[in-house]
Amino acid sequence: MSKIVFVEDDPEVGSLIAAWLGKHDIDVIIENRGDLAEATIAREQPDLVLLDIMLPGKDGMTLCRDLRPQWHGPMVLLTSLDSDMNHILALEMGANDYILKTTPPPVLLARLRLHLRQHQSPPSEPATTTLRPHKALQFGTLCIDPLNRQVTLGRTQVSLSTADFDLLWELATHAGLIMDRDALLKNLRGVSYDGLDRSVDVAISRLRKKLNDSATEPYRIKTVRNKGYLFAPHAWDDA
Repeated sequence: MSKIVFVEDDPEVGSLIAAWLGKHDIDVIIENRGDLAEATIAREQPDLVLLDIMLPGKDGMTLCRDLRPQWHGPMVLLTSLDSDMNHILALEMGANDYILKTTPPPVLLARLRLHLRQHQSPPSEPATTTLRPHKALQFGTLCIDPLNRQVTLGRTQVSLSTADFDLLWELATHAGLIMDRDALLKNLRGVSYDGLDRSVDVAISRLRKKLNDSATEPYRIKTVRNKGYLFAPHAWDDA
């Protein structure tokens, strides 16, 4: 049975969704305050975190931003706020999905199951297999050391989560080649791209920010429209 921490201050909404998901083998722990959610998540170690936006103590957007550097499981915002800007902001903050509360329960269940599946490690293959060989890669001022899992840009050490490091390594070992979302998800998680998952896009955005790439006109990790992403091997001469 999968476990979810649902941060929701409306008792009726929380109990209805918990009851529905419970019928489908998902155990739901409800936390009704945003400022207590981090402690609850640390204690429960859930498979997925489901967040409302409007919360007492700390809103869901801020909570998502604060959680992402230290917790690498899927985070999904479940909200009544139907706003493109909020949707974009949520993904930039580190959310994996943005779902409206008006979404039919079977669709909500399907999307949560999707994220749960995609964040399961392949049972027969350790996560570190993508990091062979253990030889550091150097691109101008960028150095990626897979043995110590360290990244330096110029004289600055770049702090990356495990998932973001693996994504950077996958891109860098295919420098100069276009990697589509399906290839990245298959190589990193062993799952296929379903047309909805935005986790790769969110991780790319985080990498660009930490590697001093442009958010509006990226030139180090380029977006190739309708095809995927390309790690530019000659764009790292300046830190």
